[in-house]
Amino acid sequence: MRVLLVEDDESLGEGIRTALRRAAYAVDWLRDGASALTAIRDGGIDLVVLDLGLPRMDGLEVIKAARRAGARVPILVLSARERPADRTLGLDLGADDYLGKPFDTHELLARVRSLLRRSAGHAAPVLTCGALELDPAQMSVRWQGRNLDLPRREFALLRVLIESPGRVVSREAVQQRLFGWDEDVASNALDVHVHHLRRKLPPALIRTIRGVGYVLEESVANAPPESPP
Repeated sequence: MRVLLVEDDESLGEGIRTALRRAAYAVDWLRDGASALTAIRDGGIDLVVLDLGLPRMDGLEVIKAARRAGARVPILVLSARERPADRTLGLDLGADDYLGKPFDTHELLARVRSLLRRSAGHAAPVLTCGALELDPAQMSVRWQGRNLDLPRREFALLRVLIESPGRVVSREAVQQRLFGWDEDVASNALDVHVHHLRRKLPPALIRTIRGVGYVLEESVANAPPESPP
């Protein structure tokens, strides 16, 4: 999942970016409102974490302009402006949630997960497809009742696929949601992650559509476990 972080405080921004990346999100970090608005209009972002007191364009103006342009991406406001009137204004302009500073990182991540679930139409906190279970809060994966230990990139890849079981997810869309703008990524990085996932799960569970993308096969996920010989 791709998160746009808009925060001009270097120390706070670095801390938030680190926490989001550890939770297996791809993070793009911008420091001013005008650049943020351009990025939101360009699309390809799953969620925005937005400060209000920004250079070049205030965060409230970013929200107003983004919604007028038709952007539907969830926006989570982080701000030291904690008066009820400030919260009400931010929400009425189009923000989806509002978290005051200082904040607890665990609460921030919980709100991010909640907004992403709501945006994707998932009510349950755990994503399931047959015998496959993925818990974003715990960063845990189970296959047929067995826990799998996945690095954050493989976890993020599986999360993208399990959100659209049985449907083709383009290679471009997967890459966009796995890697941030500032990351130096090898051309075969996605292929490597897919290969490693297939070694830990039934290889047929993730099918490659050559030249297009990948599909999480529901029929494989729902197949009964093989009996021991």
